[in-house]
Amino acid sequence: MMPNKKTIGITGAGGSLGKALTKKFSSNGHKIIGFTHNRKPQELIEDGPNEWVYWECGKEFLLENSLSKIDILILNHGIYNSKEDLEKSIEINATSKIKILKLFEKISLSQSIESSPKEIWINTSEAEILPALNPCYEISKSLIGQVVTFKRNFNNQKDSRNLIIKKIILGPFKSDLNPMGVMSPESVASLIFYVSKISNYLIIVSPNPITYLLFPLREFYFFVYYGFLKIFKKRS
Repeated sequence: MMPNKKTIGITGAGGSLGKALTKKFSSNGHKIIGFTHNRKPQELIEDGPNEWVYWECGKEFLLENSLSKIDILILNHGIYNSKEDLEKSIEINATSKIKILKLFEKISLSQSIESSPKEIWINTSEAEILPALNPCYEISKSLIGQVVTFKRNFNNQKDSRNLIIKKIILGPFKSDLNPMGVMSPESVASLIFYVSKISNYLIIVSPNPITYLLFPLREFYFFVYYGFLKIFKKRS
């Protein structure tokens, strides 16, 4: 929920969806901090974020000061590597997001419980469990999806009060990475914005009806599974 104007951080802010998210949140009065790998981000969009932050994979620790200003962080960056480079796909689509999640969690835990909780929304994609015609992409998305599910279920009560975790699951949308996408980035950004207001966890935007069935069932399975693990851990 976003009853007040907030500072929104968006990684991959120079991409098709990043631009659309920036425009959508800005038009609703929110301040935007855009994260990009482009050293001259001002050349990306004239009507872009209020502030640009340059960053590199492997140097996520340098983002702590910028992340501390943010109320809602949307991890949107990623690649669809057609060269079957597994290491690069895992680094960008999964490892970098895990590092930023860990850092943002640390920042959120440093604030008082009375403060409004921070939020982090992680874009994992349908490819987390559905085919995307690219094994490296599927493996990397499955990895980050599993980590988000794990963090969601194993956060203790204090962690949950200070940091709200949401998972964004998107179907194919038109972008430089996927020119054959069936959804426009503008419509996807609008649906992410509105669905986030009514969903406590899953933000699903897809033309595939199976996605709306499979992902909640999968998350429920892990909720039950991790619940049993917690009980076993307490008794052991």
